[in-house]
Amino acid sequence: MLVEHAGSGLSVLAFCQERRLTESQFYTWKRRLRHATAEPFVEVQVAEPAAHFLEGRSRAIEIRLAGGRRVFVEPGFEAEHLRAVVAALEWQA
Repeated sequence: MLVEHAGSGLSVLAFCQERRLTESQFYTWKRRLRHATAEPFVEVQVAEPAAHFLEGRSRAIEIRLAGGRRVFVEPGFEAEHLRAVVAALEWQA
């Protein structure tokens, strides 16, 4: 989002209006991202799912977060929404 804004040539207000954000949301994320340390890559391991996992979520993927928290993602998810959820959960860790 910040890179998009920088390349847009728009003011913060115009950029936020175009994306249906408030300026406070923009600055909150800007502050969070400035202080965040992110890993550029995360190791992924493919394993056989446990039986209880197969019962209701056979097509879902599991994302394990810090503190043992897990997010199950079903097919058809919105990538931007998932990014926001994971960022919010990691921010609370």
